[in-house]
Amino acid sequence: MKYTRLTKEQLEELHPEFINYLASLSIDKAAWDTLKQEQPEAAEAQLDTFSDLIWDSVLEKAQWLEHYSKNHLFLFKLKEDGMESIVIHAHTPHADFLTEGGLQWLNENIFSDEVHISRGTKPFGEDRKAAIFNLIEQGAILSEGDLYRQLEDMF
Repeated sequence: MKYTRLTKEQLEELHPEFINYLASLSIDKAAWDTLKQEQPEAAEAQLDTFSDLIWDSVLEKAQWLEHYSKNHLFLFKLKEDGMESIVIHAHTPHADFLTEGGLQWLNENIFSDEVHISRGTKPFGEDRKAAIFNLIEQGAILSEGDLYRQLEDMF
């Protein structure tokens, strides 16, 4: 398995796609139920393969990531060969970017001495998808890039 298995909730959300995946393998509901019952390891392998297919598709299309922590905000613009980043660091203990109030504080204090903003670039290396997946495993979430674009225009 290249990535991780989708969660039960994610699999439920992708139920129609999973049915189509099984159908492409000529596995109908009765055959799937039998497979789960009589060959659970084979059923698990199908779940793993389906999960990898979904992750591959998602990671291929990914263009933006955001990662929030108490005093840091990491914004990533994902290109073909590497990524650009905007990193925001609050130098004050009362700023908490995990809360709506912390983001409001950032909006009001973005140009103050309590906020440090840096930019960077980094190549992906040999495997773009693995690099993006690694960031997601560390807590980054896919986004539409709105915040990145707003800050990019400001700096």
